[in-house]
Amino acid sequence: MELLTPSVGLVFWTTIAFLLLVFILTKFAWKPILQTLRIREESIEEALKAADLAREEMAELKSDNEKLLAEARAEREQLLKDAGKVASGIKEDAKKEAEAITKRMMEDAKASIEAEKQSALAEVKNQVADLSIEIAEKIIRKSLGDDKAQKALVNEFLKDKSFN
Repeated sequence: MELLTPSVGLVFWTTIAFLLLVFILTKFAWKPILQTLRIREESIEEALKAADLAREEMAELKSDNEKLLAEARAEREQLLKDAGKVASGIKEDAKKEAEAITKRMMEDAKASIEAEKQSALAEVKNQVADLSIEIAEKIIRKSLGDDKAQKALVNEFLKDKSFN
């Protein structure tokens, strides 16, 4: 029966021990735990903001790339129209020469477009790499101690990712 109804002294000392434990935890443990959680929450929030910013910049870069491609296509179309007008205005014996010039102009335009495209893609890749390194550095600074390891990781991710 004594197990079912504890004595008053046991209840008193158990209550005192519990209150002392709550006081010690409140005084020494809760503040550091809450501060650590707040710091962790702030770092996650900053990382999410940086990711959103990078996403917006990538969309802007993609838009700029599409504009460049559209301009190049319009220029190519204009060149083709000009070449067609020149070819139709030349006499029959000069027609072969005009066709050769037109063909050369088309090849040059295609080479120019390809060179601009490659240049734009290289620039986009470099900017993406720089942004990725900057974001990754903030997120995993503790894991990767030097820039060489970070760039190797970014290059590995870029090899796995294909760009249009």
